[in-house]
Amino acid sequence: MTRLCLVRHARTDWNEQGRWQGQSDGLLNALGWQQVRELIRELAGEQFEAVYSSDLRRARSTARAVARLQHLPVQTDARLREINLGEWEGQLGAEIPLLYPREWEERQRRPLDSHPPGGESVLDLAQRALPFFEEICARHPGGDLLVVSHGLLLGVYLCHVLRLPLEQSYARIPENAHPIFVEFGA
Repeated sequence: MTRLCLVRHARTDWNEQGRWQGQSDGLLNALGWQQVRELIRELAGEQFEAVYSSDLRRARSTARAVARLQHLPVQTDARLREINLGEWEGQLGAEIPLLYPREWEERQRRPLDSHPPGGESVLDLAQRALPFFEEICARHPGGDLLVVSHGLLLGVYLCHVLRLPLEQSYARIPENAHPIFVEFGA
């Protein structure tokens, strides 16, 4: 059985402000770096076979800090990026329903297949990300892997692994820099 340690990147200023990041490429803030130090301490007893990360800086920075201590390279993959939020990226979450009332209403009615202008749906995200996890687990049977990515992507994967409806993905978004261990395979 392959064991995955799933980690959402550490905090950014946009997390603090309530801005929707999507695939915007932000940096970790001071709290984020403190979370990275805590994550390193929490994972000190783990020995990973490989480290995978989204290619966005906030995830790469989080992954590199852990990988460096284990003398492992970080293998980046764009399929681990957060959902593309199109025109909603950079907007305050509270403002999106006011700025995009029709699109927001559509999202409330059809949360899985609706998408922001220029962005992806949750189903698009799942179709992009789930094959990646299948591939790395097949590549490392019985290994322990660290995967650093983003909130909704990890929520989608957790629903998949736990055999929960994809509609619960938003409720499964992990806290920043908090490891979650799951097993893949029989």
